[in-house]
Amino acid sequence: QVQLEESGGGLVRPGGSLRLSCAASGSTSGTYNWAWFRQTPGKEREFVAAIKRSGTGTYYASAVRGRFTASRDRGKHTASLQMNSLRPDDTGVYYCAAGVGNPITSSMGYESTYDYWGQGTQVTVSS
Repeated sequence: QVQLEESGGGLVRPGGSLRLSCAASGSTSGTYNWAWFRQTPGKEREFVAAIKRSGTGTYYASAVRGRFTASRDRGKHTASLQMNSLRPDDTGVYYCAAGVGNPITSSMGYESTYDYWGQGTQVTVSS
């Protein structure tokens, strides 16, 4: 079994930056496609960003494109989400996810593509 643990959340002022990290542990024998989702109170969890195991394909929700950057360290089984120019509507619980399959590009934003999930880390953007 694989466990994911996020870190790096916190409170930041509008316009600020945060970097989220996600580390896989346990039976980490393979390589993963990675994704980030977020959930705010009263809303369903939504896709934020994803990166393919090769590192050559990255995908973003329109609301974060140009402000967020997803990356991964293939050898260390970790992924990161650099978040810049944060806004109050970026507030939420951020979850990382990892998948072992070979999804088509259009599937990278779907929760069902991913096999493992972290517990989430709170990001609050407020002045």
